[in-house]
Amino acid sequence: MAGERVMELVRELHRATGGHLPPFRTEGLRQALEEMRALYERNQADVSEAKSGRTDLIFLIRFRHCCLLRNQRCLLAYVYDRLLRIRALRWEYGSVLPNTIQFHMSAEEVEWFNRYKKSLATYMRSVGGEEGLDLTQDIKPPKSLYIEVRCLRDHGEFEIDDGTTILLKKNSQHFLPRWKCEQLIRQGVLEHILS
Repeated sequence: MAGERVMELVRELHRATGGHLPPFRTEGLRQALEEMRALYERNQADVSEAKSGRTDLIFLIRFRHCCLLRNQRCLLAYVYDRLLRIRALRWEYGSVLPNTIQFHMSAEEVEWFNRYKKSLATYMRSVGGEEGLDLTQDIKPPKSLYIEVRCLRDHGEFEIDDGTTILLKKNSQHFLPRWKCEQLIRQGVLEHILS
């Protein structure tokens, strides 16, 4: 049936909830493009015959053309939705994505993510004076400036603005400025201890 391959790509994205990024389906995309190419070539051949007087082919040509447009819209929706999810991952995880997420991205998506990351960094440096303004911090308004955190894995030394260095070892607990450790919480290095 025309359009089944491309619809399976869209269904897979629809089933992935909560901002989850399913693996990029290169083979499914290739098959959908091959189907579109075959429809286009059949249409071209039928258009030549229709020009020579076979008017009974006009409805078939229109039907195939509608299938091509539908497949095109579905492929664009697939790629666009994936880019929106990748953009949201930049805000959630920061400039370094976990390997499990990068594994599900195509090379072009990784390149797009890197360009988006650089563009966002350039904008944040241009706003807010000398140091810039980190828009990725405090996505939710903080209730307090300092929070208690537990280190989930060995991370090494961590420097605070006043010059104090703290050794982040597994299962150690610290009372740190929220804005300094929020990125590490998102990366899974630290865990906010709720008392």
